[in-house]
Amino acid sequence: MTAARAAVEILKREGVTDAFGVPGAAINPFYKALKEGGGIQHTLARHVEGASHMAEGYTRTQPGNIGVCIGTSGPAGTDMITGLYSAIGDSIPILCITGQAPTSVIHKEDFQAVDIASIAKPVTKMAVTVLEAAQVPGVFQQAFHLMRSGRPGPVLIDLPIDVQQTEIEFDPDTYEPLPVYKPAATRAQIEKALSFLLAAERPVIVAGGGVLGADAADLLVEFAELTQTPVVPTLMGWGALPDDHELNAGMVGVQTSHRYGNANFLESDAVLGIGNRWANRHTGYKLDVYRGERKFVHVDIEPTQIGKIFPPDYGVVSDAKAALELFIEVAKELKAAGRLPDRSAWVASTQERKATLLRRTHFDDVPMKPQRVYEEMNKAFGPDTRYVTTIGLSQIAGAQMLHVYKPRHWINCGQAGPLGWTIPAAIGVAKADPDSPVVALSGDYDFQFLIEELAVAAQHRIPYVHVLVNNAYLGLIRQAQIGLDINFQVNLEFENINAPELGVYGVDHVKVAEGLGCKAIRVTEPDQLGAAFEQAKKLAAEYRVPVVVEAILERITNISMSRTMDISDISEFEDLATEPGHAPTSIKPLKV
Repeated sequence: MTAARAAVEILKREGVTDAFGVPGAAINPFYKALKEGGGIQHTLARHVEGASHMAEGYTRTQPGNIGVCIGTSGPAGTDMITGLYSAIGDSIPILCITGQAPTSVIHKEDFQAVDIASIAKPVTKMAVTVLEAAQVPGVFQQAFHLMRSGRPGPVLIDLPIDVQQTEIEFDPDTYEPLPVYKPAATRAQIEKALSFLLAAERPVIVAGGGVLGADAADLLVEFAELTQTPVVPTLMGWGALPDDHELNAGMVGVQTSHRYGNANFLESDAVLGIGNRWANRHTGYKLDVYRGERKFVHVDIEPTQIGKIFPPDYGVVSDAKAALELFIEVAKELKAAGRLPDRSAWVASTQERKATLLRRTHFDDVPMKPQRVYEEMNKAFGPDTRYVTTIGLSQIAGAQMLHVYKPRHWINCGQAGPLGWTIPAAIGVAKADPDSPVVALSGDYDFQFLIEELAVAAQHRIPYVHVLVNNAYLGLIRQAQIGLDINFQVNLEFENINAPELGVYGVDHVKVAEGLGCKAIRVTEPDQLGAAFEQAKKLAAEYRVPVVVEAILERITNISMSRTMDISDISEFEDLATEPGHAPTSIKPLKV
């Protein structure tokens, strides 16, 4: 068979059922093999970067998924670099396959010939241009081994067109995936790590994305319940235990954090980090504040992560699932021996803060405040909802005010944060899980970056609800410019001559969405939001397309965050909740 056909057969035997991409001359032999081989559904993207983010969303939705994105030579590969960067930053395995000029002319500045492997190397676990057709099966086998082993991450395989077409000997029936390597903690390491928690009075667990990546959320909850240790999920680990669990202490950080989360963390005296990377939006830059006098234990699958941000008191290199299985085993023995301390007072104090330190969400202002949008989203969308978002004030405020109850139900590009990520990622999520409600969240600028991908979902009948909060501003950058005393090149307002009813809000997102084959609803008053969300759910189910709900916001709202990158110094720009009606969808009713 051709090398391209061998690659397709390996994809199927490695569990691939879906791919996202855009064909082109240099990758057409692979597409021929994809058609003839069958068994893999292909979703045609409108932009190759969009295909890479669809693959990301697909991977992030279900344990074991590996999203595949495909493009031709030259600019297709460079377009997917952002997706690869996003994937490696968040430990997401995706496979990027590109076409390439014939091997004989790669070095001769041939049309759309670029050394994509060299460009992609810094943002992949492996990036290779395969020059010998007989190596194709081995390269693909190694790619899946690398993507799944250790800290997961993306791989790029570049296939010259003549290599794709060359006949090779390959027996797909005897193909076997390579064993996956994941380091596992020893009993002695776990006992020592646990000794730090036993010696503490007010310990917390920081649960990162590695817990979800290892499919270990249930084990995390079991361990936390055994030891009665409050849990701080990171943004990437959000959903590892339900928001309403008595041991959920809230999120910590300088942006996507809860008031009670930061307060609980600052009261702690020991921290067990599992599968997290101490990202600066979580720790802030004032590491002396974050670290304080606390003892730190760090468990991570990647050895070089230990000590990268600051030296812990003890580090363990282990897959999160393997570590938590041992943590539970040892904790059960300690409990049987009566050696686990009583943490009930500490747990109660964390929940007391959860019921008192709340931000206000209920505002009746017109134009609307964004906080009200998230309040109404909490009412409209249930615990099975998978939220998808990337960056900006919309994402920061959403993380402060929305609620997540299940693993992989907050799907967020954490490290890279590229604008435009949300629409294609939501398509990948909805493709991976067509039975759960998917709700995307964007500001107007993120929404416009890869807006053409809405047509992909319309064409392929992939429904979801997209909540668009529109203030005609680059809101986060405007807020970041306050410290520089500027408001420069962040204002998107203009009077749309074709939509005078919009005033200065510029782009008519309703017409654009409808022009791309979707449904759209514009909301201008807060008491219309609930009905709009219900209508959106019905329209999505009826027409099997994305439904955009555009909320017209007040032009300027400053969202709570630290101006000094210090978790003990968060600026609260809006009124705080002082009576239960101010935060009616909070996890715990406000206690006054």
